Parts: sequence; C-alpha cells; structure tokens
Amino acid sequence: MKSLRRLLVVLSALGLAGAPVARAQTEILNASYDISRELFVAVNAAFEPAYRASRGEAVTVKQSHAGSSRQARSILEGLKADVVTFNQVTDVQLLAENKFVARDWAARYPHNSSPYFSVHSILVRKGNPKGIRDWADLAKPGVAIVQVNPKTGGNGRYAVLAYYAAALEANGGDEAGARAFLKKVLANVVVFESGGRTATSTFTEREIGDVLVTFEAETLSLAKDPRYEVVTPSVSILSEFPVAVVDKVAKKRGTAAAADAYLKFLYTPEGQEIIAKNFYRPRDPAVAARHAASLTPVKTLEVNSVFGGWEKAAGTFFENGALVDALLKEIAAER
Repeated sequence: MKSLRRLLVVLSALGLAGAPVARAQTEILNASYDISRELFVAVNAAFEPAYRASRGEAVTVKQSHAGSSRQARSILEGLKADVVTFNQVTDVQLLAENKFVARDWAARYPHNSSPYFSVHSILVRKGNPKGIRDWADLAKPGVAIVQVNPKTGGNGRYAVLAYYAAALEANGGDEAGARAFLKKVLANVVVFESGGRTATSTFTEREIGDVLVTFEAETLSLAKDPRYEVVTPSVSILSEFPVAVVDKVAKKRGTAAAADAYLKFLYTPEGQEIIAKNFYRPRDPAVAARHAASLTPVKTLEVNSVFGGWEKAAGTFFENGALVDALLKEIAAER
C-alpha cells in the first residue's frame, strides 16, 4: 500500500494521475491502381478528419500504387493492405479465391462495390494533327498509339475491349470485322506500357505517340495542359472500380472498422464530389448532374452484356495464346 501511495503521489506531481490512456492512432493501407494517386490524396484529406469527428479517434490512410493486377499479386505475396480500390473485378476476385477478401465482397457495398466508374478515351496533341474523332480513326495508317499492355494491366484490357465493342457496335455485331479492326489498332501501338501512369509519362514526357488511350479521368486531367486535347469516343466500355476490405489483413490488424468506414465514405456526397472533381463518374445522381458539363455523356457498354463477363473475356482475349497474343503474332510476322 505504501508503494502504491508513493506511486500515486509521483503521478499526481507529474500531472498524470487520472489522465486518460492515449490510444494508438489507427493506420490503414489502401492498395490502388497507379493513376489514382491524386484522387486518393484528396479522399484521404477529407476522410481522416471526418472519421476523427465521428469516431473520436484518429486514423491515417497510407497509399500503395501500381497496376491493379500487380497489386493483387503483391497482397498474395505479403503486402499488408487493409483495403483495395482496384480497376478490375478479376483482381478482387483473385483475392477472394485466395481467402483474402470475402466471397460476397461485391454485395457488401452499393453498385457491386464500385463507388464510381469511368470510360476509356483518347488524348491527342494540340490541334489534333492526325484528325482523331473516334475509335475508328485509331486504325488509320500512321497513327502511333501509346497504351497499357493488356496482358499486364486492367487499363490496357479495358482499352482492347473498348476497341472491339465499338467495332461490333459499328458493324452490326460482325465478329470477323471486329477482329480485323482490333488487329489494325494493335498494329498501330508503338508502346505497350506496364501501367497507366507510365503510359502517361511516355506520351507527355518522352513525347512518344500521336494518341494516348487511357481512363477518361487521366485524359481530362491532362487536358488542363494546353498542349493536349481530349477526344471522347461516341461509345466506350464501362470501366468499374471495385473496392473491398482485405478481411484477412484487417481482422488481424484490428483495422476492419476503419477500413469499412473508409470505403463507405466513397459513397457519401462528400466522397462522390471528390470523385467527380477528379474526373471519375460518380454514382450519386445529384453529384453527376453538377458535373455533367465536364463528364460528357457516352454510350457505355458493359463487359457482362457484350463479352459474357470478365472470366469469359479474359479467356477470349487476354490469356496466353488467346486473341491478343494471336493478333500480335500475326502483326509481327507481317512486318
């Protein structure tokens, strides 16, 4: 008892007796695709104080950026991400199949756990010297294209599906015509980059290519520079951006509540406004209406309806020996 009294006297003298125990700050890691840096810098800056105000505790969100498919593999190999914000459903599904993400992940949040979407569009140099007006112009001789490699990145896969879907739309569903068109476009690609931001650097900093094909969020952001112009195609493929809590990591680290709150924030009016300001297409109709001038209406075709879902599309177009490989082999043989 004497020892306890002495300890209390010391703590009192130090002003610590009765003081609340400081709680460790929660930190979560968001593993995302590589052109989402600016978006999530803005999201994190809004989410962190909102979480502190509503929960009475601090949270810090760290970021990891690379190609969506590469991020999925990194998590399987040990990257301790609490949440993923990817650009392709199959990358989240890979985590689900390996029990990092819940099997029902797509049902956990609205819109199949995709809080925003985008389309693919075209960035050209000032004055549009090659006269690019739509996807069909990318098949013209002498047009040099920069895009992400469809074998390694979701950005590139969406581009290929956009070309093919647009060709089907234009020629009444003729598969042979769509195949021929895709071959002409792929033959004009001068650089297949590993990721979206690398493709942007190749086009803008290395000044390679006449057109950059990438997500609309990237092209519209780049078009703020007077050296570039955006060409919005008449039809494009709907690009979803699936999100999920990495349950295997978050439960072990005790961050599941913060991770869930982070993803739910993306659906709030504030989160949707940040998304729209970064040129992604929000799900909230009111927010979308406020940004209709910058986000031009585009006929969007879904992977499920045109290609029978991502699993079938991957088998048809992107697996080893599938259509993309076959066309590139033909192109190489003809040169």
